[in-house]
Amino acid sequence: MTLGALSQHLLFALALALLSAAAVRAMIRWPILDIPNGRSAHIVATPRGGGVGVVAAFIVGMLVLYRVADFARLEERQFLGVILAALAIAGVALADDIWNLSARLRLLAQLAAALVAVGTGLSLSRLALPYVGVTELGWVGPALTVFWILGCTNAVNFMDGLDGLVGGTLLIACVALAAIAGAEGGRFVYLSALMLAAGFAGFLPFNLAPARIFMGDVGSQFAGFMLAVLAVAAARFDASQLSFLIVPLLLFGLLFDAAFTLLRRGWMGDRVGAPHRTHLYQMAQRSGMPALAVAATHWGFALFQAALAVLFLQLRPGLKPLVVLPPLAVQLLWLAYVAMRVRRAGLSWRG
Repeated sequence: MTLGALSQHLLFALALALLSAAAVRAMIRWPILDIPNGRSAHIVATPRGGGVGVVAAFIVGMLVLYRVADFARLEERQFLGVILAALAIAGVALADDIWNLSARLRLLAQLAAALVAVGTGLSLSRLALPYVGVTELGWVGPALTVFWILGCTNAVNFMDGLDGLVGGTLLIACVALAAIAGAEGGRFVYLSALMLAAGFAGFLPFNLAPARIFMGDVGSQFAGFMLAVLAVAAARFDASQLSFLIVPLLLFGLLFDAAFTLLRRGWMGDRVGAPHRTHLYQMAQRSGMPALAVAATHWGFALFQAALAVLFLQLRPGLKPLVVLPPLAVQLLWLAYVAMRVRRAGLSWRG
Protein backbone atom coordinates (compact mmCIF):
# COMPACT_ATOMS: atom_id res chain seq x y z
CA MET A 1 0.00 0.00 0.00
CA THR A 2 1.40 3.38 -0.98
CA LEU A 3 1.66 6.34 1.36
CA GLY A 4 -0.79 8.22 -0.84
CA ALA A 5 -3.38 5.46 -0.60
CA LEU A 6 -2.95 5.29 3.18
CA SER A 7 -3.48 9.06 3.43
CA GLN A 8 -6.68 8.79 1.39
CA HIS A 9 -7.95 5.98 3.60
CA LEU A 10 -7.24 7.94 6.77
CA LEU A 11 -9.02 11.01 5.38
CA PHE A 12 -11.97 8.79 4.47
CA ALA A 13 -11.93 7.36 8.01
CA LEU A 14 -11.91 10.90 9.44
CA ALA A 15 -14.98 11.77 7.36
CA LEU A 16 -16.73 8.63 8.61
CA ALA A 17 -15.82 9.50 12.21
CA LEU A 18 -17.40 12.93 11.78
CA LEU A 19 -20.49 11.29 10.30
CA SER A 20 -20.64 8.95 13.28
CA ALA A 21 -20.33 11.86 15.71
CA ALA A 22 -23.15 13.73 13.92
CA ALA A 23 -25.39 10.66 14.14
CA VAL A 24 -24.59 10.25 17.84
CA ARG A 25 -25.43 13.89 18.52
CA ALA A 26 -28.74 13.39 16.70
CA MET A 27 -29.52 10.40 18.92
CA ILE A 28 -28.79 12.51 22.01
CA ARG A 29 -31.29 15.12 20.83
CA TRP A 30 -33.87 12.43 20.01
CA PRO A 31 -33.23 10.20 22.96
CA ILE A 32 -34.24 6.65 23.65
CA LEU A 33 -33.82 6.83 27.41
CA ASP A 34 -32.17 4.12 29.48
CA ILE A 35 -33.94 4.38 32.84
CA PRO A 36 -31.73 3.28 35.78
CA ASN A 37 -32.72 0.13 37.65
CA GLY A 38 -31.17 -2.13 40.24
CA ARG A 39 -28.72 -3.57 37.71
CA SER A 40 -27.59 -0.25 36.23
CA ALA A 41 -24.18 1.34 36.67
CA HIS A 42 -25.70 4.80 36.03
CA ILE A 43 -28.07 6.74 38.29
CA VAL A 44 -29.50 9.29 35.82
CA ALA A 45 -31.73 8.49 32.84
CA THR A 46 -29.37 8.52 29.85
CA PRO A 47 -30.02 8.26 26.10
CA ARG A 48 -29.04 5.02 24.39
CA GLY A 49 -28.75 4.05 20.75
CA GLY A 50 -25.45 5.88 20.17
CA GLY A 51 -24.31 2.83 18.23
CA VAL A 52 -26.36 4.24 15.35
CA GLY A 53 -23.29 6.36 14.66
CA VAL A 54 -21.09 3.28 14.32
CA VAL A 55 -23.64 1.59 12.04
CA ALA A 56 -24.07 4.71 9.89
CA ALA A 57 -20.32 5.18 9.43
CA PHE A 58 -19.82 1.53 8.52
CA ILE A 59 -22.75 1.26 6.11
CA VAL A 60 -21.86 4.49 4.29
CA GLY A 61 -18.27 3.28 4.08
CA MET A 62 -19.42 -0.08 2.73
CA LEU A 63 -21.59 1.58 0.09
CA VAL A 64 -18.62 3.62 -1.08
CA LEU A 65 -16.44 0.51 -1.04
CA TYR A 66 -19.02 -1.42 -3.04
CA ARG A 67 -19.29 1.31 -5.66
CA VAL A 68 -15.67 2.34 -6.19
CA ALA A 69 -13.20 -0.09 -4.59
CA ASP A 70 -13.30 -3.33 -6.55
CA PHE A 71 -9.83 -4.27 -5.28
CA ALA A 72 -11.11 -4.67 -1.71
CA ARG A 73 -14.37 -6.51 -2.26
CA LEU A 74 -15.18 -10.04 -1.30
CA GLU A 75 -16.80 -12.16 -3.98
CA GLU A 76 -20.05 -10.30 -4.70
CA ARG A 77 -22.46 -12.80 -3.17
CA GLN A 78 -20.51 -12.85 0.09
CA PHE A 79 -20.23 -9.06 0.18
CA LEU A 80 -23.97 -8.52 -0.23
CA GLY A 81 -24.79 -11.28 2.24
CA VAL A 82 -22.62 -9.75 4.96
CA ILE A 83 -24.11 -6.28 4.41
CA LEU A 84 -27.70 -7.52 4.48
CA ALA A 85 -27.05 -9.64 7.57
CA ALA A 86 -25.37 -6.73 9.34
CA LEU A 87 -28.27 -4.42 8.50
CA ALA A 88 -30.73 -7.00 9.84
CA ILE A 89 -28.79 -7.24 13.10
CA ALA A 90 -28.70 -3.45 13.43
CA GLY A 91 -32.39 -3.04 12.63
CA VAL A 92 -33.61 -5.63 15.13
CA ALA A 93 -31.19 -4.36 17.78
CA LEU A 94 -32.41 -0.77 17.34
CA ALA A 95 -35.99 -1.99 17.70
CA ASP A 96 -34.88 -3.74 20.89
CA ASP A 97 -33.41 -0.48 22.19
CA ILE A 98 -36.77 1.21 21.60
CA TRP A 99 -39.28 -1.48 22.53
CA ASN A 100 -37.35 -4.10 24.55
CA LEU A 101 -37.93 -7.15 22.38
CA SER A 102 -37.90 -10.67 23.79
CA ALA A 103 -34.57 -12.47 24.15
CA ARG A 104 -35.87 -15.27 21.91
CA LEU A 105 -36.63 -12.86 19.07
CA ARG A 106 -33.19 -11.26 19.38
CA LEU A 107 -31.50 -14.65 19.28
CA LEU A 108 -33.55 -15.74 16.25
CA ALA A 109 -32.52 -12.57 14.41
CA GLN A 110 -28.86 -13.19 15.27
CA LEU A 111 -29.13 -16.81 14.14
CA ALA A 112 -30.72 -15.77 10.85
CA ALA A 113 -27.96 -13.23 10.23
CA ALA A 114 -25.27 -15.82 11.04
CA LEU A 115 -26.87 -18.33 8.66
CA VAL A 116 -26.95 -15.71 5.90
CA ALA A 117 -23.24 -15.01 6.37
CA VAL A 118 -22.37 -18.71 6.41
CA GLY A 119 -24.72 -19.43 3.50
CA THR A 120 -22.77 -17.01 1.31
CA GLY A 121 -19.60 -19.03 1.89
CA LEU A 122 -18.01 -17.25 4.86
CA SER A 123 -17.18 -20.31 6.91
CA LEU A 124 -14.19 -21.98 8.56
CA SER A 125 -13.08 -25.07 6.67
CA ARG A 126 -10.07 -26.17 8.72
CA LEU A 127 -8.64 -25.68 12.19
CA ALA A 128 -5.07 -26.02 13.47
CA LEU A 129 -4.90 -27.94 16.75
CA PRO A 130 -1.80 -28.13 18.99
CA TYR A 131 0.06 -31.45 18.58
CA VAL A 132 -2.48 -32.53 15.95
CA GLY A 133 -1.94 -30.10 13.11
CA VAL A 134 -4.35 -28.77 10.53
CA THR A 135 -7.67 -30.63 10.67
CA GLU A 136 -10.32 -30.41 7.95
CA LEU A 137 -13.64 -29.54 9.59
CA GLY A 138 -16.11 -30.73 6.97
CA TRP A 139 -19.71 -30.17 8.03
CA VAL A 140 -18.50 -29.07 11.48
CA GLY A 141 -17.04 -25.92 9.92
CA PRO A 142 -20.33 -24.11 9.23
CA ALA A 143 -21.75 -25.16 12.63
CA LEU A 144 -18.64 -23.90 14.40
CA THR A 145 -18.80 -20.65 12.44
CA VAL A 146 -22.44 -20.05 13.43
CA PHE A 147 -21.56 -20.80 17.07
CA TRP A 148 -18.66 -18.34 16.91
CA ILE A 149 -20.78 -15.57 15.34
CA LEU A 150 -23.53 -15.97 17.94
CA GLY A 151 -21.04 -16.17 20.79
CA CYS A 152 -19.06 -13.10 19.74
CA THR A 153 -22.20 -11.06 19.03
CA ASN A 154 -23.63 -11.75 22.46
CA ALA A 155 -20.33 -11.48 24.35
CA VAL A 156 -19.79 -7.94 23.08
CA ASN A 157 -23.42 -7.12 23.85
CA PHE A 158 -23.20 -8.53 27.40
CA MET A 159 -20.05 -6.50 28.14
CA ASP A 160 -21.57 -3.15 27.13
CA GLY A 161 -22.62 -2.00 30.58
CA LEU A 162 -20.06 0.56 31.70
CA ASP A 163 -19.14 3.97 30.28
CA GLY A 164 -16.46 3.72 27.61
CA LEU A 165 -15.45 0.11 28.31
CA VAL A 166 -16.63 -1.60 25.13
CA GLY A 167 -16.36 1.49 22.92
CA GLY A 168 -12.71 2.06 23.85
CA THR A 169 -11.83 -1.63 23.66
CA LEU A 170 -13.37 -2.06 20.23
CA LEU A 171 -11.71 1.12 18.94
CA ILE A 172 -8.29 -0.29 19.88
CA ALA A 173 -9.16 -3.75 18.53
CA CYS A 174 -10.40 -2.36 15.20
CA VAL A 175 -7.35 -0.13 14.71
CA ALA A 176 -5.10 -3.13 15.42
CA LEU A 177 -7.09 -5.38 13.08
CA ALA A 178 -6.93 -2.77 10.32
CA ALA A 179 -3.15 -2.46 10.70
CA ILE A 180 -2.66 -6.25 10.69
CA ALA A 181 -4.99 -6.84 7.76
CA GLY A 182 -3.32 -4.05 5.79
CA ALA A 183 0.08 -5.65 6.38
CA GLU A 184 -1.25 -9.10 5.40
CA GLY A 185 -2.91 -7.85 2.22
CA GLY A 186 -6.46 -8.51 3.44
CA ARG A 187 -7.99 -5.44 1.87
CA PHE A 188 -11.63 -6.13 2.74
CA VAL A 189 -10.85 -6.85 6.40
CA TYR A 190 -8.52 -3.84 6.49
CA LEU A 191 -11.08 -1.36 5.19
CA SER A 192 -13.95 -2.89 7.16
CA ALA A 193 -11.99 -2.67 10.41
CA LEU A 194 -10.95 0.88 9.54
CA MET A 195 -14.61 1.86 9.05
CA LEU A 196 -15.60 0.29 12.36
CA ALA A 197 -12.73 2.12 14.07
CA ALA A 198 -13.91 5.39 12.52
CA GLY A 199 -17.42 4.76 13.82
CA PHE A 200 -16.16 4.15 17.35
CA ALA A 201 -13.86 7.18 17.18
CA GLY A 202 -16.91 9.33 16.51
CA PHE A 203 -18.95 7.66 19.24
CA LEU A 204 -16.47 7.25 22.11
CA PRO A 205 -16.12 10.93 23.16
CA PHE A 206 -19.85 10.96 23.98
CA ASN A 207 -19.62 7.67 25.92
CA LEU A 208 -16.74 8.42 28.31
CA ALA A 209 -17.68 8.67 31.99
CA PRO A 210 -20.00 10.30 32.73
CA ALA A 211 -21.58 9.15 29.47
CA ARG A 212 -23.87 11.46 27.53
CA ILE A 213 -25.22 8.47 25.61
CA PHE A 214 -24.89 4.67 25.67
CA MET A 215 -24.09 2.48 22.69
CA GLY A 216 -27.23 0.37 23.03
CA ASP A 217 -27.82 -3.01 21.44
CA VAL A 218 -27.80 -1.42 18.00
CA GLY A 219 -24.08 -0.76 18.39
CA SER A 220 -22.89 -3.67 20.51
CA GLN A 221 -24.70 -6.43 18.60
CA PHE A 222 -23.79 -4.94 15.24
CA ALA A 223 -20.12 -4.58 16.17
CA GLY A 224 -19.95 -8.05 17.72
CA PHE A 225 -21.48 -9.57 14.60
CA MET A 226 -19.20 -7.71 12.19
CA LEU A 227 -16.04 -8.53 14.13
CA ALA A 228 -17.09 -12.18 14.24
CA VAL A 229 -17.53 -12.14 10.46
CA LEU A 230 -14.19 -10.36 9.98
CA ALA A 231 -12.51 -13.06 12.08
CA VAL A 232 -13.71 -15.66 9.59
CA ALA A 233 -12.61 -13.49 6.65
CA ALA A 234 -9.20 -12.99 8.32
CA ALA A 235 -8.75 -16.77 8.48
CA ARG A 236 -7.90 -16.55 4.77
CA PHE A 237 -4.65 -14.74 5.54
CA ASP A 238 -2.93 -18.15 5.64
CA ALA A 239 -3.63 -21.59 4.20
CA SER A 240 -4.07 -23.24 7.61
CA GLN A 241 -6.61 -20.56 8.68
CA LEU A 242 -4.71 -19.94 11.92
CA SER A 243 -5.29 -16.23 11.32
CA PHE A 244 -8.85 -16.79 12.52
CA LEU A 245 -7.34 -16.45 16.01
CA ILE A 246 -6.46 -12.78 15.46
CA VAL A 247 -9.90 -11.35 16.28
CA PRO A 248 -10.57 -13.64 19.30
CA LEU A 249 -7.14 -12.61 20.57
CA LEU A 250 -7.92 -8.90 20.13
CA LEU A 251 -11.23 -9.36 21.99
CA PHE A 252 -9.90 -11.78 24.59
CA GLY A 253 -10.70 -9.61 27.63
CA LEU A 254 -14.33 -9.22 26.60
CA LEU A 255 -14.72 -12.87 25.63
CA PHE A 256 -13.13 -14.11 28.88
CA ASP A 257 -15.41 -12.02 31.11
CA ALA A 258 -18.54 -13.08 29.19
CA ALA A 259 -17.59 -16.78 29.12
CA PHE A 260 -16.45 -16.89 32.76
CA THR A 261 -19.64 -15.20 33.94
CA LEU A 262 -21.84 -17.55 31.92
CA LEU A 263 -20.05 -20.64 33.23
CA ARG A 264 -19.95 -19.38 36.83
CA ARG A 265 -23.67 -18.59 36.85
CA GLY A 266 -24.46 -22.01 35.42
CA TRP A 267 -22.21 -23.69 38.02
CA MET A 268 -23.93 -21.77 40.83
CA GLY A 269 -27.38 -22.79 39.58
CA ASP A 270 -28.43 -19.31 38.47
CA ARG A 271 -30.56 -18.80 35.37
CA VAL A 272 -27.86 -17.91 32.88
CA GLY A 273 -30.28 -15.91 30.73
CA ALA A 274 -31.67 -13.83 33.58
CA PRO A 275 -30.60 -10.17 33.95
CA HIS A 276 -27.81 -9.67 36.47
CA ARG A 277 -24.87 -7.44 37.36
CA THR A 278 -22.16 -9.97 38.19
CA HIS A 279 -19.79 -9.69 35.24
CA LEU A 280 -16.23 -9.17 36.43
CA TYR A 281 -16.26 -5.56 35.25
CA GLN A 282 -19.52 -4.95 37.12
CA MET A 283 -18.22 -6.55 40.30
CA ALA A 284 -15.07 -4.44 40.07
CA GLN A 285 -17.14 -1.27 39.75
CA ARG A 286 -19.52 -2.31 42.53
CA SER A 287 -16.55 -2.99 44.82
CA GLY A 288 -15.56 0.68 44.61
CA MET A 289 -13.28 0.79 41.59
CA PRO A 290 -14.10 3.94 39.55
CA ALA A 291 -15.88 3.28 36.26
CA LEU A 292 -13.15 5.05 34.31
CA ALA A 293 -10.49 2.89 35.98
CA VAL A 294 -12.36 -0.30 35.08
CA ALA A 295 -12.76 0.86 31.48
CA ALA A 296 -9.10 1.91 31.29
CA THR A 297 -8.07 -1.51 32.59
CA HIS A 298 -9.89 -3.11 29.67
CA TRP A 299 -8.27 -0.66 27.29
CA GLY A 300 -4.95 -1.85 28.69
CA PHE A 301 -5.98 -5.44 28.04
CA ALA A 302 -6.83 -4.48 24.44
CA LEU A 303 -3.42 -2.84 23.89
CA PHE A 304 -1.63 -5.88 25.32
CA GLN A 305 -3.69 -8.19 23.13
CA ALA A 306 -2.97 -6.04 20.08
CA ALA A 307 0.77 -6.39 20.72
CA LEU A 308 0.32 -10.16 21.01
CA ALA A 309 -1.62 -10.20 17.73
CA VAL A 310 1.36 -8.57 16.01
CA LEU A 311 3.67 -11.14 17.62
CA PHE A 312 1.28 -13.88 16.50
CA LEU A 313 2.13 -13.12 12.87
CA GLN A 314 5.83 -13.82 13.53
CA LEU A 315 5.39 -17.18 15.29
CA ARG A 316 5.85 -20.59 13.70
CA PRO A 317 2.51 -22.28 12.88
CA GLY A 318 2.94 -24.84 15.66
CA LEU A 319 3.31 -22.11 18.27
CA LYS A 320 0.53 -19.79 17.09
CA PRO A 321 -2.35 -21.44 19.00
CA LEU A 322 -0.35 -20.97 22.22
CA VAL A 323 -0.55 -17.19 21.86
CA VAL A 324 -3.77 -17.29 23.90
CA LEU A 325 -1.84 -18.31 27.04
CA PRO A 326 -0.44 -14.83 27.98
CA PRO A 327 -3.84 -13.05 27.80
CA LEU A 328 -5.39 -15.97 29.68
CA ALA A 329 -2.83 -15.49 32.44
CA VAL A 330 -3.62 -11.75 32.55
CA GLN A 331 -7.35 -12.43 32.81
CA LEU A 332 -6.84 -14.94 35.62
CA LEU A 333 -4.85 -12.30 37.52
CA TRP A 334 -7.68 -9.81 36.89
CA LEU A 335 -10.18 -12.40 38.14
CA ALA A 336 -8.13 -12.91 41.33
CA TYR A 337 -7.91 -9.15 41.89
CA VAL A 338 -11.64 -8.62 41.40
CA ALA A 339 -12.44 -11.58 43.67
CA MET A 340 -10.26 -10.04 46.37
CA ARG A 341 -12.07 -6.70 46.07
CA VAL A 342 -15.46 -8.45 46.12
CA ARG A 343 -14.56 -10.33 49.28
CA ARG A 344 -13.30 -7.19 51.03
CA ALA A 345 -16.44 -5.28 50.02
CA GLY A 346 -18.70 -8.09 51.25
CA LEU A 347 -20.47 -8.42 47.92
CA SER A 348 -22.36 -11.48 46.69
CA TRP A 349 -21.70 -13.11 43.32
CA ARG A 350 -25.43 -13.57 42.91
CA GLY A 351 -27.74 -10.83 41.69
